[in-house]
Amino acid sequence: METRACDLEPVGDGTPDVWTGGIGAGALDRWCKRVFDVVAALVLLAAFLPLFAVLAAAVALDSPGPVLYRCRRVGKEGREFDMLKFRKMRADAKGLPLTVANDARFTRIGGLLARTKLDELPQLWNVVRGEMSLVGPRPEDPSIVALRREEFATVLTQTPGITGLCQLAYADESKLLDADDRMAQYLDELLPRKLAIDALYATGRTFAADLWILAWTILAVALRREVDVDPTLGTIAFRRPLAALPMPEAHLEPAASLEIVS
Repeated sequence: METRACDLEPVGDGTPDVWTGGIGAGALDRWCKRVFDVVAALVLLAAFLPLFAVLAAAVALDSPGPVLYRCRRVGKEGREFDMLKFRKMRADAKGLPLTVANDARFTRIGGLLARTKLDELPQLWNVVRGEMSLVGPRPEDPSIVALRREEFATVLTQTPGITGLCQLAYADESKLLDADDRMAQYLDELLPRKLAIDALYATGRTFAADLWILAWTILAVALRREVDVDPTLGTIAFRRPLAALPMPEAHLEPAASLEIVS
């Protein structure tokens, strides 16, 4: 089978702007991805060890319960695994597997972890174990996958990732969900868009594309900028802020006279 590397094209001022998927990836490509995942994850685990200690202590002191939360997710080829996170909810929290901004189930430190995505750091261990990759589709809850099994078929051909096209596009997903109807809104509106982006990645994944997505992730985090991803073309670009609306010109009739009343 012929394979084609993805085309990575800087545009405009040289800022990386386009990722166009190729057709599959060979054994060498997959080997490079896995070696890079393990080495990078181990290096990052060692580098972030002091931060891990601080966050673990903060979670433990903030509320009773375990430091780590194991959330069940569906991985490559439908295999389920426990995805690790720093616990950001109360230990007795229940409800839907979707969070919204200022979720009432968050602990005090949990809100900060959710906003900064620091709760995701333990997933580096999932990467070392081979359950996740640094880059890949975002793993979903088994209950959600069960509702859209056929639509997940293409996405589940790849190892899920900590970051990816979908994660970049929906970094602030919790702000988009209505707290009163989050599941219906997610299934009807957000999930189809996310699946389209993840399927685009899955059908054209290459190691070069993964490095490109990692570069975009670093840029987005370092510059604190939001990112848009075109679900049909794979175009990645910084989200442009909405232009300020021009103020309408005021047409004031000149006063005929001014009367001072004392």
